[in-house]
Amino acid sequence: MPIDPRYSRDAAWKLLTEWTASESLRKHAVAVEACVAACGEAEADRLGLGGEEREEFLNLYATTALLHDFDYERHPTPEEHPFVGVRELERQGWPEAMRTAILGHAEYSGVPRTSHLAKVLFACDELAGFLTACALVKPSRSIADVEVAGVRKKMKDKAFARGVHREDVIKGAEELGVELDAHIAFCIEAMKKRAAELGL
Repeated sequence: MPIDPRYSRDAAWKLLTEWTASESLRKHAVAVEACVAACGEAEADRLGLGGEEREEFLNLYATTALLHDFDYERHPTPEEHPFVGVRELERQGWPEAMRTAILGHAEYSGVPRTSHLAKVLFACDELAGFLTACALVKPSRSIADVEVAGVRKKMKDKAFARGVHREDVIKGAEELGVELDAHIAFCIEAMKKRAAELGL
């Protein structure tokens, strides 16, 4: 079956922009999407998915990433985010796999990350934010100039990008079963492909 237009990437983008006015939050959603979608492509290859099945699979990864923080601007407290957003997604009929992954990306929700999608979202969320911060301090402000060694060094600097939880970045790679440096390199490459959209 072709993708239901109500649950397409366009529909996800429309919902994100309705709820989120902040340019930087929108860009964060796209940065996370870049990384999550690239992980989805690799997983689809591993599973040998093709045709509509692959399309549907990749759409789920992209839309989940785009919408993981869509309620954050209106409901930034741990009491409300991501619970308010997930209730809205449920009301609109978005897939359960998406809603569970979004709940799981917030450590305090108590929702375990059991699916590949949930693990990928958690592993890419904080990292995408951190890589953006690393790019923006470069003279070029470009993701193309971000290197793994530099990222690892900045991770040790507690004063840099203070809002990013380093332990989530480390734990995310562990849960995915990938080596941290390899995961960082993979996400840098994924974000490079979307550099123009990200303004990086």
